[in-house]
Amino acid sequence: MAARYPSMAGKTPRIVDGGREVDAFLDKLAAAPVASRSGLRGRLLFALDATMSRQPTWDRACHIQADMFREADAVGGLDIKLVFFRGYRECKASPWYAGSAPLLKAMTAIACQGGYTQIERVLRRAAKEAGDGGVNALVYVGDCCEEEIDAVCAAAGDLGVRGVPAFLFQEGRDPYAERVFREAARLTGGAWCRFDEGSASQLRDLLSAVAVFAAGGRKALADYGERKGGEAHRLAGLIGR
Repeated sequence: MAARYPSMAGKTPRIVDGGREVDAFLDKLAAAPVASRSGLRGRLLFALDATMSRQPTWDRACHIQADMFREADAVGGLDIKLVFFRGYRECKASPWYAGSAPLLKAMTAIACQGGYTQIERVLRRAAKEAGDGGVNALVYVGDCCEEEIDAVCAAAGDLGVRGVPAFLFQEGRDPYAERVFREAARLTGGAWCRFDEGSASQLRDLLSAVAVFAAGGRKALADYGERKGGEAHRLAGLIGR
């Protein structure tokens, strides 16, 4: 496997000048399909790599998730399902949560464990959820990929056919992961964006933007920028270009 897939070594995140990447991400977000909703609340799959190297990012995500709920509640509300993988082929999904407290409780009960990525399984799970009751968007946060790109992209294509955009956030600069993430995002009509451990506030703003998008669509996202002002206003101002 080591000869076929990129090594997990050297994954220390670097400082990233992500201005152009953020702009490109938001342009893609503006153009993403808005999946139809059966109810008034949006539905977002929040998927995280829970292998051993991800513990710092997992801890940050525990804090960020409350902001995602708060921003989405302002435009109609959001239900979030947590999906994670770790260890030896362990890939699990939580129930749907309508508030930050039960999601935070679930997240803090999970310990990261060593293992390989299972991004294909995450995408397959998202497609299943889309068929079962509808999903407005998938968010995935990770730093590497140890899977065949064609297998991941086949699963992404199936998700795209179902009208669910995937927004993939990459920590660090692993070139193979970037290639896989970008292509998976393209196939679903979603977007890829990079962040690093020095840009937690940027990740918070981007995840909140996707939450607002899932809850209320593109117009709600533009209104979010107007309401937040500052950096959020600049970013959301790119919507509709």
